[in-house]
Amino acid sequence: MSRLLTAASAGAVALAAHTAVNSRLLRHPPAGPQSIEDRVSVLLPARDEADRIGPTLRALLAQRGVPGLEVVVLDDGSADATAEIVRDIAGEDPRLRLIDGGPHLPAGWLGKNWACARLAEAADATSSVLVFLDADVCLAPDGLARTVALLREAELHLVSPYPKQLADGVGPRLVQPLLQWSWLTFLPLGLAERSPRASLTAANGQLLAVDAAAYRDWGGHTAVRDQVIEDVALARMAKRHGFRPAVADGTDVATCRMYADWPTLQEGYTKSLWAAFGSPAGGAATMAALGLLYVVPPVAAVRSLARGRPRDAVVPMAGYLAGVCGRVLAAQRTGGRSADAMAHPASIVVLAALTARSWHARRHGRLSWRGRSIDDVVSAGH
Repeated sequence: MSRLLTAASAGAVALAAHTAVNSRLLRHPPAGPQSIEDRVSVLLPARDEADRIGPTLRALLAQRGVPGLEVVVLDDGSADATAEIVRDIAGEDPRLRLIDGGPHLPAGWLGKNWACARLAEAADATSSVLVFLDADVCLAPDGLARTVALLREAELHLVSPYPKQLADGVGPRLVQPLLQWSWLTFLPLGLAERSPRASLTAANGQLLAVDAAAYRDWGGHTAVRDQVIEDVALARMAKRHGFRPAVADGTDVATCRMYADWPTLQEGYTKSLWAAFGSPAGGAATMAALGLLYVVPPVAAVRSLARGRPRDAVVPMAGYLAGVCGRVLAAQRTGGRSADAMAHPASIVVLAALTARSWHARRHGRLSWRGRSIDDVVSAGH
């Protein structure tokens, strides 16, 4: 057990060091005012987004430095006032238009992927950049121009500046910071950009800019029509076709409140976590490794202290503090709460529980999102 704790703690220290290196390597959109020559189509799929789409659209239409801007929203069968809100704002600004997604999805398609494919088809044919944006993302006034500037100046074909994640409540604060922490900790960013290996890829579909010609060349969302984690699938598809994708720091470019409370977070992660690990065995192995690195050491340290053996607590306590340090580094780089890092072991336990729940739903045909069952589609694709 002593050797296992030493190895786990050493692993946590090494990964915290890797997080520090990645934090320095992470791309950042250029600062200062930008003026974009590209014509840009911002494409926004919306299904029951009446409570948040208004601020998103007004922030979009207030963007600076993008004279050739159009915004296209696809209403994907909303049962609330989403379409009415979009029409009202479109009446004030001709750069915004609304299209109807229709009542039915084609066989083999997931809802968001179909909506994004339709939006890409509806975009102005002269647009050289397509920006896919979620309805819960609010751009800074220069966020769009800086995103496109990064795409062009870095000679990329796909870039996803990771928005600052807003999280309130115990559940979201435990889980949401793991999004940025995971790839800052485990993905070698420098190697990922140079390597043609599709597995070395990260992306975030909340804000994703692509070169329009490259997008069409690799097949766009049609090529990933049945993928639950479609953003990463798009980036991998780009790599397979010889294009250059990259993730970037979008902390001061955009904000996103992905889930407002625990029930919606649980639903969202149940829908997608199973797809992140390849198989139940892969998910179990990943959660076991994370538990060994970040849960076992603090439990062992507390146990040793409770038994009056402080010397035995030194090594596992070092492992716990290394895990906290890695989370703090990720939080400082991405605008998160550093104090929440103290609960990192609890975050890992909750993630493991959500992963188990996701695989249980997958096994029993209970996967759904926004009122649509997705089991038939993912079963056919896997």
